[in-house]
Amino acid sequence: MPVPTLRSELLRRRIDRFAKTLHGLEQGDVRALHRARVGSRRLRELLPTLHVKNPAVARKLSKRLRKVTTRLGTVRELDVLLLLVDELHLSRRDQSSAVGRVGVTVARARDEARKHLFERLPIAEMRRIVRTLEGVADELSKAEASRSSSADRSWLWVVEARVTRRASRLAIAVNDAGALYVPERLHVARIALKKLRYAVELAADIRGTRTDPALRALRRAQDLLGRIHDIQMMLDRVRLVQTSLVPPNVTVWRELDALVVSLEDDCRRLHARYMRTREALAALAARLSGVEKGRPPARSAESRPRRAS
Repeated sequence: MPVPTLRSELLRRRIDRFAKTLHGLEQGDVRALHRARVGSRRLRELLPTLHVKNPAVARKLSKRLRKVTTRLGTVRELDVLLLLVDELHLSRRDQSSAVGRVGVTVARARDEARKHLFERLPIAEMRRIVRTLEGVADELSKAEASRSSSADRSWLWVVEARVTRRASRLAIAVNDAGALYVPERLHVARIALKKLRYAVELAADIRGTRTDPALRALRRAQDLLGRIHDIQMMLDRVRLVQTSLVPPNVTVWRELDALVVSLEDDCRRLHARYMRTREALAALAARLSGVEKGRPPARSAESRPRRAS
């Protein structure tokens, strides 16, 4: 089967998208930060599949990109919380005092995180990563000029194997999450879903078929689990503010407690929506992993819980 996209071409495309976010990121643009983080994730998904001439360079780049994703993620989560605070101000006007109190603490934490972001991860360092990636793309272009199309087909097989592995992990995570609302287990399922989505997206990019129905289904499920995660983070933040009241104030405590109850209700409603789609998500993961429907997914050595060292 012919592969419409060359490795170097796809890599250059993803480098370009990531590089275009850096100016906005430097200016404090919230959307640019989000796009930069997504761009770093897409590059991390692609790099291990390329089989570059110097594997040590690819490993080093993957490690540096992971640092970018993590440090941008700290600020991104606080940006999302502030957006949620704005939303709650409109939808929970009767709880505006409690929402405002939490919003102040989130804004302070976000400002502090942004300040530390560029101290620990200067824009100049991210631009150096871009230049190194461009060098890898140049090497790939030269190698592709002398290779047969079978090399490109084997690349697609590598990516498809990655999809299979990720789908198996999602099937396990969905099964482990069960029917009760356990935020930690849902978080594991959300991360597994996100990783599968990036792998499916990569395979679709190689084929030139971004209209893959599986990709649309994964995005919808990721949006739902992401919303649950965002509200759970806000809930945890409200409880933190509640327990750190100095001096103790019964009126403020009750206002915050009412907000906690309201957010818990939101989590329960969203979890009920997740439960209605859970079977379809498990079936999709089973199909992508090649596991028979109705058969519990087998745990690989990597997916089994590790003992604490």
